[in-house]
Amino acid sequence: MSVVVTWAGVFPAVTTQFKPDESLDLPATQKEIAALLKAGVNGLIMLGTCGENCSLAADEKRAVLAAAKEVAGGKVPILSGVSEFTTASGMQFARDAEKIGIDGLMVLPGMVYKSDPRETLNHFTKVAGASGLPVMIYNNPLVYGVDIRPEALKAYGDVHNIVAIKESSDDVRRITDLHNETGTRFKIFAGVDDLVLESAVLGIDGWVSGLSDVFPDEATALWQLCKAGRYEEARAIYRWFTPLLHLDTEIKLVQHIKLGQQIVGLGTETVRAPRMVLSGEERKRVIGLYETALANRPQLKKAA
Repeated sequence: MSVVVTWAGVFPAVTTQFKPDESLDLPATQKEIAALLKAGVNGLIMLGTCGENCSLAADEKRAVLAAAKEVAGGKVPILSGVSEFTTASGMQFARDAEKIGIDGLMVLPGMVYKSDPRETLNHFTKVAGASGLPVMIYNNPLVYGVDIRPEALKAYGDVHNIVAIKESSDDVRRITDLHNETGTRFKIFAGVDDLVLESAVLGIDGWVSGLSDVFPDEATALWQLCKAGRYEEARAIYRWFTPLLHLDTEIKLVQHIKLGQQIVGLGTETVRAPRMVLSGEERKRVIGLYETALANRPQLKKAA
């Protein structure tokens, strides 16, 4: 059963859980998803950056999607990251995700090669056209070296099933530029955790979040308060949350988030090489941030 994507709310970028030998742990991944659903998230994004997409083999990616579909049971829409090296393989993955019953796609530029604007448009157009699924563009120029600027995004409006953009440029001014350039053509999601409140004030539809994997209740409460315009209450949660949200902007965000999941009992910190778990002073710093947050965890009052 497929679910119509509403393109609104908190969509955690779900981590992929591994066993100590780095093999897939699908039951643990499903347990994580169940906890997120219990917290009231509005959607799930599998196989994004936090899901270590590029560290998985093709059959592993399909297995993760099938496992997610099984546990979600149509409660919320499931999107899959499309993070392939070539346009052709991206197209094939889109078709496979549709067959599995995934509800939408979050498409990245082709990996490794830094495409120019013409090549980038061609890539997204062909991957989107390979299936009937709705597509979110993942724009993260700082990490992937390809930038789809607001004025350039207008050309993507001709592709009917490209319906949303995850804006991760680290420039909150882009939110207003996107509204001015594209009107209501695309749903806009914040993709940088420590800019979500600022983005909400400027007008967004949703939040693709990494730290919601660790603190899903706080993430959903923050979002609901923002949407209700209860910014004083939202700021209190945001100020508590921000030292952790900064972790989502660092190169080892996956290790940061998975370590947090281990601390709160929502997963393990095991990552797949070349990533390695944190050690030394780096590890001590991140644990300290989580311990401080847990010691000062806010009393939540979700918006009605």
